[in-house]
Amino acid sequence: MRALCGAIIAAGAMIGLGLTCIGYGHRYAYFAYHDSAGEAQRVYYMDLDTSLKVSFAILILALLIGLGVAFVGLAYHHHRRHHELLGHHNKPNQPSDRITV
Repeated sequence: MRALCGAIIAAGAMIGLGLTCIGYGHRYAYFAYHDSAGEAQRVYYMDLDTSLKVSFAILILALLIGLGVAFVGLAYHHHRRHHELLGHHNKPNQPSDRITV
């Protein structure tokens, strides 16, 4: 369940990043690509609007958190299944497998 929640968070962040990139493209679509000297200009991260910077930062953090939760959740799931296979888990109030006389 942890891995599934992390994957959902990561997928939502990726969808949000895609929509933010579309917004970035619409915002800077009519940017003058050449200055008065005829040299090409670029739009750097520092030239973006504050709202675009904040949205990129939050969505990238959400993506990293979602991927982290997904990987840790899968690792914990496999760890528990490994111990279940070996029979090393002890459940309280359950009779043991060994017969004692």
